[in-house]
Amino acid sequence: MANEKGSVAVSFRNVARHYGVVKAVDDVSFEIEDGEFFAMLGPSGSGKTTCLRLIAGFEQPTAGTVSIHGDDVTGVPPYDRDVNTVFQDYALFPHMNVLENVGYGLMIRKVAKAERERRAEEMLAMVALSGFGGRRPSQLSGGQRQRVALARALVNRPSVLLLDEPLGALDLKLREQMQVELKAIQRRVGITFIFVTHDQGEALSMSDRVAVFNHGKIEQLASPAEIYEHPRTAFVAGFVGISNLISGALAQRLVGSDQPVSVRPEKIHLDPTTATVPAGAQSAAGTVASVLYLGANTRYLMALEGGGELTVLLQNRDAHFEPASGEPVRLWWEPRHLMRFDS
Repeated sequence: MANEKGSVAVSFRNVARHYGVVKAVDDVSFEIEDGEFFAMLGPSGSGKTTCLRLIAGFEQPTAGTVSIHGDDVTGVPPYDRDVNTVFQDYALFPHMNVLENVGYGLMIRKVAKAERERRAEEMLAMVALSGFGGRRPSQLSGGQRQRVALARALVNRPSVLLLDEPLGALDLKLREQMQVELKAIQRRVGITFIFVTHDQGEALSMSDRVAVFNHGKIEQLASPAEIYEHPRTAFVAGFVGISNLISGALAQRLVGSDQPVSVRPEKIHLDPTTATVPAGAQSAAGTVASVLYLGANTRYLMALEGGGELTVLLQNRDAHFEPASGEPVRLWWEPRHLMRFDS
């Protein structure tokens, strides 16, 4: 089970994993604390899944060191590491019932049947599936199968649980429900969860910290709020949420400098052209190019006078101004909401 709170659960030291000339992981270093919910976020091919496989032992580093609770695990096979993995496809045995699936790892370890069943039932209760032990996986919904896979991974009491896009096969509503449940389960068991996803909403909603990967490197590692509000690079700003990247002549015209900056669509205000812009605010004139109603929000694409476009997102909450396509408007934002980048 988990070590003393505050200790390092997983450590990467200058880790690389190359496949010929392809640098899937390129000189990556980071630490994950014991008991942390840690997300590795990035597009396909960014290196996040390879890092997870290096922790699990399915891959070995080309260079550098991977440690689990201070022990170098280079060359240690997966079955000898104090970790378990939950996969996107769940990998449940169709010929076994739920209780047998959950207890399978204990059976391999030759745990007595009575103890095996007791611990399996305990894990089913943990994931809100008490009474489901006699069913086959085919008799369960996608969300229930996901919870069975989670129970099976937790029953061996690993110190680190690895989750490889486990919610990817679920529909939107169930995925959002499982995000809440997964976070609650992690808090109850108290062990380290390392979660790989390409869905920035999942990473932001569940994690204590997020590592954003791109081309085999970590572009930024920080809390979800820090990642969203203060992205260090233009890639992070664009990948995590929606952002307006402003550079060159457009930046010079709007903010007085040609250095790249970005502003989130929800930080931009829309007013009639006759409205007075607050003191200190930066503004631009434009015309509504398109309107996209999204239920809770409406997304506007604004064509700016002099060239360029900005996306604006307004909450549909007694909006005082709802411009139509083709209508001229005044856009404004506070300078403190401009995001500037280290690179």
